[in-house]
Amino acid sequence: MPTAPPSPSAPSSTPAPHPFTTAPPGIVVGVDGSDGSLWALDRAFTEAAALSLPLHVLSAVNPSPAGFAPGVAELAEESAERLLRGMCEVTERAIAGVAPRHPGAPMPALFALLGNPIDTLLEASARHHTLVVGARGNGGFRRLLLGSVASALVHHAACPVLLVPARNTPIEAPVDIT
Repeated sequence: MPTAPPSPSAPSSTPAPHPFTTAPPGIVVGVDGSDGSLWALDRAFTEAAALSLPLHVLSAVNPSPAGFAPGVAELAEESAERLLRGMCEVTERAIAGVAPRHPGAPMPALFALLGNPIDTLLEASARHHTLVVGARGNGGFRRLLLGSVASALVHHAACPVLLVPARNTPIEAPVDIT
């Protein structure tokens, strides 16, 4: 037996899509404020211009990789919002520092999301042309040649992944975010 459609005033149980999911397909660069992500951002500007595609800067903040302890969900939510605002500020400074190296390039769209960076970037790979990431980000194991995010993307992304190695030449970083 068919059910009646929901009334127009009834709240939808489906959350509205995040603007990132409706952005036009283009180049996506993951930025976490690390030196590697700054080099990736610089290269992503070049790729977007060369391919005449929009550039989307994606920063994901994972507020609690291990989950929340009972009774602290409200505190954790407030803390996550602060983390997200901080990541937005870091990413905006990174864009402001790198953009002048690419005169005439349109400003990229910035998307800062709460969630696991690997999952977020893998989801983006399903509808975008290329993912650009640094070889190493803000992880604690600096001796590793390939970071955990980059490794997961290289193996599981649905689009090409451009992995930008850390510069080992004595040139200045594109931006100082401190």
